[in-house]
Amino acid sequence: MWQAEIRVDLDAIRHNVARLCAAAGAGAGAGSSHPGGKPGAEVMAVVKGDGYGHGMLPVARAALEAGATWLGGCTLPEAMALRAAGIQAPILAWLLAPGLPLQDAVDAGVDLSAATLELLDEVVTAAKAAGRAARVHLKLDTGLNRGGATAAEWPALLEAAARARDGGALEVVGVWSHLARADEQDLDASSSIDTQLAMFRSGLARARQFGIIPPYRHLANSAATLTRPDAHFDLVRPGIAVYGLSPVAGRDFGLRPAMTVRGRVVIAKRVPAGSGVSYGHTYTTQRPATLAVVPLGYADGLPRAASNRGPVRLAGATRTIAGRVCMDQIVLDCGDDEVRPGDVATLFGPGDAGEPTADDWAEAAGTINYEIVTRMSTVRVPRVYDGAAAGDASLPGQAG
Repeated sequence: MWQAEIRVDLDAIRHNVARLCAAAGAGAGAGSSHPGGKPGAEVMAVVKGDGYGHGMLPVARAALEAGATWLGGCTLPEAMALRAAGIQAPILAWLLAPGLPLQDAVDAGVDLSAATLELLDEVVTAAKAAGRAARVHLKLDTGLNRGGATAAEWPALLEAAARARDGGALEVVGVWSHLARADEQDLDASSSIDTQLAMFRSGLARARQFGIIPPYRHLANSAATLTRPDAHFDLVRPGIAVYGLSPVAGRDFGLRPAMTVRGRVVIAKRVPAGSGVSYGHTYTTQRPATLAVVPLGYADGLPRAASNRGPVRLAGATRTIAGRVCMDQIVLDCGDDEVRPGDVATLFGPGDAGEPTADDWAEAAGTINYEIVTRMSTVRVPRVYDGAAAGDASLPGQAG
């Protein structure tokens, strides 16, 4: 009998990826015409952060089944874990500190991002040690001012990459960048995207001067995949949309949230009016009430900022957390409603049955839906998978 669980609907993942593939296909020819004449853009399902808290390997397999052709792992250990699990689709790792075992990545056929001469040198060294060309994506900073080579650094990076390519040490598979404000819908944000698009096209033109015409040019995240077909190019990189959460506040793109978080009431007790609840007594009952304790807290991923604000569905009604979110548990004031130990409390899910959503929790905690799902821990709370392929041994705790 489970005490608390995270359910993941893999059919929802498949639905979302199919929706994103359709959106990428609708942008056929957008961005600029590619010499290869490829129809539309391919989809890289981003599965970093353990699949945004949903489980990297099950999500990766479901995404590939639904039409994604690439996976984004962000870090080298994530990419190598995908390879170790037997996944042969192209995988990109892009957040690389100096001194990593890049030869292992080259041996495994993992694509690597490079934005500095120093990292490119490490990739070339790894390729020579591996005895095969490294697959590289050159990253240009078009305005996010985080990763990527600046416009001033770009020509030197291109020159070094062309030299290494000509020497057989690397294959330039991609040129890419990342958008800063695609999730916003006002005119300033649209202008920002236009500026980044112009800088990206300029960077691609500069690359052509060095004979670099990569088969994959990629810029679009979830929001741009769904709202900016002119940013699709050859590959799009949706993340949060894969998991059914809207990348644009207030916009419904026909996605299905895949995660549901539930816990069973461990104790229910009657207390008199004026009873302080939980640490610091930041909540006091206004009348005699039944208090229900649910065994999930900030050690399990609930944001403490949702104290006295987080919504939970229990016994046919949506309650607000009474008092502080503790390390292991929360308390709900259920008034005079009948609640018993073992009753199921739903913290968030798709919302189909009236339960709160990850967006509701994000609003309560003053954050974004990305953080709500990615912070959910599996150290004490197991994931259970619905819609899994029969007999898939990679899905521990799989629902029957």
